[in-house]
Amino acid sequence: MKALDTNILVRFLVKDDQSQAETVYRLFKKAESFKDVFYVPLLVTLETIWVLDAVYQISRTNILEAIHDILCLPILKFEAQPALKTFLADSRKNNADLSDILIACSAKLSGCDAVLSFDRKAVKAGIFEWVTDEHG
Repeated sequence: MKALDTNILVRFLVKDDQSQAETVYRLFKKAESFKDVFYVPLLVTLETIWVLDAVYQISRTNILEAIHDILCLPILKFEAQPALKTFLADSRKNNADLSDILIACSAKLSGCDAVLSFDRKAVKAGIFEWVTDEHG
């Protein structure tokens, strides 16, 4: 099995470079024909979300739809898929940054009670816990 980098998913979703987008499309069609699967690390998913938001300024709703759609592709095997499904559900009811929500979902799936942070927005949203001297 081969893993995919962020730029492969971005080309597939955004199609900002026609030649590369067509190459990815052909790669995916070939994988589909041969029943091959590509691995998508959680960090690639996180970076894809960040790129779609920060670089391409795609709306939150469209980012969530894109992540949902690629999760359904049988040629892609996602690391921490249960965390991604929880992320999609939580993102619809929490206005925190998508990256922070994914971090929180991944941490919970790994058995963590909380994510400690100095990120006021994420703490206020209830997904992170403010770190204090008591934690040290």
